[in-house]
Amino acid sequence: MKFNRLILLVAVPLIAAMGGRSEEDEQGSRYVRGVVGAGQETPADPVEAPVAPAELEIVAASEADPDQFLWKQRPVVIFADTPQDPAFVEQLRMIERDPAQLLARDVVIVTDTDPAAGSAWRRNLRPEGFSLVLLDKDGQVKQRKPSPWSVREIWRAIDKFSLRRQEIGRAGLVP
Repeated sequence: MKFNRLILLVAVPLIAAMGGRSEEDEQGSRYVRGVVGAGQETPADPVEAPVAPAELEIVAASEADPDQFLWKQRPVVIFADTPQDPAFVEQLRMIERDPAQLLARDVVIVTDTDPAAGSAWRRNLRPEGFSLVLLDKDGQVKQRKPSPWSVREIWRAIDKFSLRRQEIGRAGLVP
């Protein structure tokens, strides 16, 4: 019987939550056996252990220096004049609902809802009202948006960054 093989990069806990199970071989490599559908099981495939952090990091602008993320993570900075700004609340809700794709792209969320504090983020990026700013690992501003964006729109924009395309190429992945 011929099977088409679909390869997905997922974290081990997600497979376990879907009814799969994690195993280790003699060399200590991690394998996952998951359910494909209609009772068919996939053969065990090697899977990398999830990388830390296991959760999407959301930090306040006052607690984060822009230089600490250089060449390590992609800051997505969310500005608002108040934490109750409806656009700010909606943006965080969308991000918290589906963080997996952002984690895979080394994203850190930086929030700034206090214009009076004059954070380094606010001084450098000069937002007006609600603003979503996407930066790459080199610290360069790649996109600014005056309204909330879905997680899908964010990760699709990130996948167009030249540094991200280089990462994809080095990993042998197809964007």
